Parts: sequence; structure tokens; C-alpha cells
Amino acid sequence: MRAAVVTEFGGPDVIKTQDRPDPVPVVGQVLVEVLVADVIFVETAIRKGQQSKFFDVKPPYVPGGSLGGRVRAVGADVPGEWIGKTVVGRAIGFGAHAELALTTADLVEVPAELDLETAVAVFGDGFTALMLEELAPPMQGKEVVITASAGGMGLLLTQLAHRAGAHVIAAARGQGKLDLSEAQGADVVIDYGRSGWEKLVLEATNNHGADIVFEGAGGELGATAFTVVRDGGWFSAHGAPSGGFAAYDATEAQRRGITVKGIADLRADTTTTTVTGAEVIRRAVAGDLVPVIDHVYDLDHVADAHTALENRALRGKALIRVSR
Repeated sequence: MRAAVVTEFGGPDVIKTQDRPDPVPVVGQVLVEVLVADVIFVETAIRKGQQSKFFDVKPPYVPGGSLGGRVRAVGADVPGEWIGKTVVGRAIGFGAHAELALTTADLVEVPAELDLETAVAVFGDGFTALMLEELAPPMQGKEVVITASAGGMGLLLTQLAHRAGAHVIAAARGQGKLDLSEAQGADVVIDYGRSGWEKLVLEATNNHGADIVFEGAGGELGATAFTVVRDGGWFSAHGAPSGGFAAYDATEAQRRGITVKGIADLRADTTTTTVTGAEVIRRAVAGDLVPVIDHVYDLDHVADAHTALENRALRGKALIRVSR
């Protein structure tokens, strides 16, 4: 099979298209002929070797998590009726950016109402967005701030907060991203490329501060976003595209009664959650989660997708078209 391979830790140029042995499913595994795969920002950090604390992976490896395609074969203990179905799921230990990938049997059949690209685009980010919705206090009537609002997950969170009846304040960089955030339901849009942007956020809350902050930017932007949370508010530090998760003073958070959730609270393998892949797809069919797809790259241009993510060039999501 053909696959995109991270040959060593480094820049996007370390990703090479290579021929690899076809994987074979063992007990509890499913072999999927990959048609479309997701690509998200954290994969660029993993490629650089920066996320070893959370992801145990070493080159050479095939990147890519969420995928969609047709079931080619199943291992023992997996019902044979899966074969031939069009599904979405997650590759085992990455591996989605290849013509064939192994998954667990925790798959979701793609309903006729949803095209495959949309299903893949919503599957990973949608799972995280619904976990955040589950973790956060009720949003109706609340001041909700969303940073990195024009990213794949930021747009879904904007939609969820809008539908929940929140006053949504979206923060991103550049007019194009602000316009997209507004189109997805933001009531106020603020360019965090401007000095003193946090003062504009506070003004938008009548200087009361935000009840809820979904912080997806990380780094210094994330640290600044923490300052706009009101006493007794709620803050998630789930994004790190600026080089690290938002830094905050835990003592200050405790003193001010601010609940903080980090990336560890969003790992389904370590967190009790009622969110399932089937629920994500159901909410997508219902129109609660509508992914915005900016660009679809082919398998030979996974490096270009990484470059676009790192350069913040995307408005919404990028996907990888593996085969047709």
C-alpha cells in the first residue's frame, strides 16, 4: 500500500510517500480501505517530536487519526457484516494517511444523509467539541469566549454555543477568520492579533468577564484569555497551536473559584464521558455540528497540509483524500 510516512522528527519535508506492507487485522481489529482522512494541528507537533508526553510514537510512522472508508477485512471476534460498509473511525496508533489502516471495531457506519468528507471532518473535532460541551456548565444566557474560533473545532464550538443560547464572543486573527466565525453564530468577533484584545473581550461582557472560555489557541494568547474569566467561571485549556497549552496560575484559579479543564480531561481513554462516535454523527445529521472544510489534499501532499496548519492559513478544516 501507499502511505505518507514521517521518516524522522522535523519539518513538513520529513513526510514522504512510500510503499509499506499491507496491514493485517488480528483479534478485535478491522482493516479499512481509507478514502478520506482527517489532519489536525496536534499532528504537526507530534511530527516535530514535541508531544511525547501525550503520544508514544517514534519515526518512522504513518500519521493520521480519524478516517473514513470501506471495510476490507475483519479480525477474529469482529462480525463479518462490517465488510463492505462505509464507516468512520480512528486508526490504531495513528496510520490513517495510508491506503489501508487498522481500526478497532468501534466504528460508525456513515448514514446516507451524510457524505463521507463531512463525516470525517466532523468525527474527531466533533467528539472533542461534544466532550467540552458535556464538561462545561450550561451555556444558555452565558458569556462564552472561544479562541482560535476559525479552526475546525473552534467553529463547531461556536455553533454549539450559539445553538445553546449563549452570547458568543469569538477571537481569531484576521478579517477572513472573523467573518467566518460570525457566519457560524458568533455575536461579537475580536481580532486577537491586536494589542489589548482582552480589553475588547471584557467590554463585550459589560466588564463582568466571561462565564465560559473555550481556549484553543494556547501559549501567550491562552494565558491572556485566562485573564478574562470572571470569578467562579470555567476555563478549558485544550489547544496548543501557539506552542503549548495556556499557562495559568493554579493558585489564582483556586482563589477566584475558576474551574480549569486541560487536555487530560478530553482524552476518552482516561475520562468518563457519555459522548460516542455515533452521537457525533447523529448530531452532524441533525445539523448541530456542521464542519467547514477549507482544503482537501491528496496523499502525496500531506506535507502541504502540515505547512498550511502551521502557517495558520486554513479557515476551517483540512482533509486528506487518500483514494477514490
